[in-house]
Amino acid sequence: MGGEMKVLFLSSEVVPFASTGGLGDVCRALPLALRDLGVEVEIAMPLYRMVLERGFSPQPFREALPVELGAKGLTADLYRGDLEGIPVYFVRRDEFFDRSHLYGTPKGAYSDNAERFLFFTKALLSFGDSLGWPWDVIHCHDWHVALLPVYLKARGQPRPKVMLTVHNFGYQGDFPPEVLPLLDLPRGFSRELEHRGKVNFLKGGIVFSDLLTTVSPTYAREVQTSELGFGLQEVIRAHGRKLVGILNGVDYSIWDPRRDPFIAAHYGPEDLSGKGVCKEDLLRTLGLPLEMMGVPLFGMVSRLASQKGLDILLPVIPRLIEQGGGLVVLGTGEERYEEGLRELAARFPRQMRAEIAFDEELAHKVEAGCDIYLMPSLYEPCGLNQMYSLRYGTLPVVRNTGGLADTVEAIGPRSDRGTGFKFQLFRPPYLWRAMKRAMGCFHQRDLWLGLMQQAMRVDFSWERSARRYVELYRRLLS
Repeated sequence: MGGEMKVLFLSSEVVPFASTGGLGDVCRALPLALRDLGVEVEIAMPLYRMVLERGFSPQPFREALPVELGAKGLTADLYRGDLEGIPVYFVRRDEFFDRSHLYGTPKGAYSDNAERFLFFTKALLSFGDSLGWPWDVIHCHDWHVALLPVYLKARGQPRPKVMLTVHNFGYQGDFPPEVLPLLDLPRGFSRELEHRGKVNFLKGGIVFSDLLTTVSPTYAREVQTSELGFGLQEVIRAHGRKLVGILNGVDYSIWDPRRDPFIAAHYGPEDLSGKGVCKEDLLRTLGLPLEMMGVPLFGMVSRLASQKGLDILLPVIPRLIEQGGGLVVLGTGEERYEEGLRELAARFPRQMRAEIAFDEELAHKVEAGCDIYLMPSLYEPCGLNQMYSLRYGTLPVVRNTGGLADTVEAIGPRSDRGTGFKFQLFRPPYLWRAMKRAMGCFHQRDLWLGLMQQAMRVDFSWERSARRYVELYRRLLS
């Protein structure tokens, strides 16, 4: 399908080399899916300390590529590695990337992030020049590389075409006006980056990319509103004709209860017996009493941040426990949410656990061992955990926003159709109503088993999403 098409992915993170979240997952899975459709894909990312700490040893590929950063003449070294047969190029400059974290410490973002990712972008320009730009499409991801189309347009370079995918418009790369001299752009171009008294990298990418995508159709509509455009809604609307929403996919080689190495028993829609084994294993792992086997157990694996709906979840937890439910939360994040969850778990030690940690194995056990999954997000560009939960027969309770709206079909009050429980208004009573509906269905065993099987048969594989991207690459090149 994608034969004789060469695409370079640019991202600040890629699993398994270095990652902090969903961006890294997508920039691993999508290139692999595109490769399976016949696209010739390559990837470029910074050479962070984390890459080497994880045991990867990319080899030197190009030395001393010239990079001008304002008045400073610097150089970048390029290294080459491999992602399951896909070439991965790493940009090395230790003063920028040999650090303990990718973007900042728990105390805050690095003060020179503008300089760091501007250097990465300009090193990629130098790399492209050295090879004669062999790619048909450059596929940029998020603000960190959003200036690349600006530079190509400023040079009057018509090829390669550039697609920018924005995974979350809440992160824009906006910096003080003092960074302007570092950009070294003609005034007509640098002016387009100015926004509310700052220099906004993402705005430049929106204006100068050839095609703009985001990670779900509903989110593509929402970001054109003042609620979710984060100040860029008018710019997004002005370029709305080139905006397309494509759902992320799920990597079922990692998230599938039929073959998941982290869970106590394997199961699928044709044989659900392993689900109970997984619930018992989760209870034992967390030290919860086994009489919880007959109780609707809610689960949540999440960054503990306001976006994820903690402000409306925390007030309803006591009611959930009083009405005969249980809860397991796994994640790290803002201190006030960590403390709030710890206090509630201490108050309800027989019905609730709050694991303030990042634990990949436990995340899989929560997906498999819980009955109901919680995603009461304020906004959710795409979301992956609701799609994992469907595959694990752990029916999700979600707010009707972004990718949650696109991936979960509502189970009505008197219906045996649908795959999850939805609510609209971002307020505790509306979340509680959806949770209560889920609990009511859970206690109707035949209905619940049918709903589980229905959810487990839904397919969000990457192949479907990758085909849409290939169509868009073709549109760019036609």
